[in-house]
Amino acid sequence: MHKRIFLVAKAASGKDYMREKFVKRGFKSSVSYTTRPPRPNETDGVDYFFITWEQFEAMKANEAFSWYLPFNKQMYATSKVSFDNDDIFLVVPKTVNDLTPEERSRTLVIFLDIDLETRKDRLSKREMPGDTADRRLQADEEDFANFTDFDIRITNNNF
Repeated sequence: MHKRIFLVAKAASGKDYMREKFVKRGFKSSVSYTTRPPRPNETDGVDYFFITWEQFEAMKANEAFSWYLPFNKQMYATSKVSFDNDDIFLVVPKTVNDLTPEERSRTLVIFLDIDLETRKDRLSKREMPGDTADRRLQADEEDFANFTDFDIRITNNNF
């Protein structure tokens, strides 16, 4: 049975940094699909598969996704192929909550719970076309309200 690691974190908590640590040690990272446009320095097929709304709807109709979620008026999705074969996933609490008991038993959930000031500082240094730090922080508060289904919680911002 395939096992996987979920990295769950609010914006600017270090998800990408942590994922790269795993990748450098041979773990295979999932690449999600999104309908949002690429940000500066993002590469299609590396950071995300950037797809149109039409492509998203076609893949959804063909049941190609294990899950998909709206975020900031865009869609984000993980393919069934990736879910069944990859090791590392960057997810939100809802994805953890939607796992079946069998899937959850084979998934290690690491929660990067980094303090607000550190995250604000990191977000202030990012280019986020079409988005704002305040909106991201508010969305995180809603998404992470009462999130407790994790195996490991990291609070040190220097992990």
